[in-house]
Amino acid sequence: MKTYSAKAEEIERKWYVIDAKGKILGDVAVAAAKLLRGKSKPIFTPHVDCGDHVVIINADQVVLSGNKEDQKIYTSYSGYVGGQKRENVRKLRERRPELIVERAVNGMIPHNRLGSQIMKKLRVYAGSEHQHEAQSPEAYEL
Repeated sequence: MKTYSAKAEEIERKWYVIDAKGKILGDVAVAAAKLLRGKSKPIFTPHVDCGDHVVIINADQVVLSGNKEDQKIYTSYSGYVGGQKRENVRKLRERRPELIVERAVNGMIPHNRLGSQIMKKLRVYAGSEHQHEAQSPEAYEL
């Protein structure tokens, strides 16, 4: 018996919508990462992008448990002296709420060229409106 290995041109991609309103950030990120990677498909192949497209709406209303709203800190460093920036979730939610969900999902996929290709299939919107109705996405329940 031979092991099946999926080829990129054979994969059929679906579109899913995840409503993050009132949901825990980690649960939304796990569901999105699993769909993006294609791990629940029977044809999953680790070195091929087998996943589907995911649209996450209401990212500004995602919930964090405990005191993470104030205690969780996102750090970026430009490489220059004094170039370190620190920001907690509350300030990031005011400035750009989609980034909270994007960074959570990005931490759950491979950090290589395949991961970059997978992240291009993720769309995150702060409100309940999105521009992907033409693709007729299915609602995904957590």
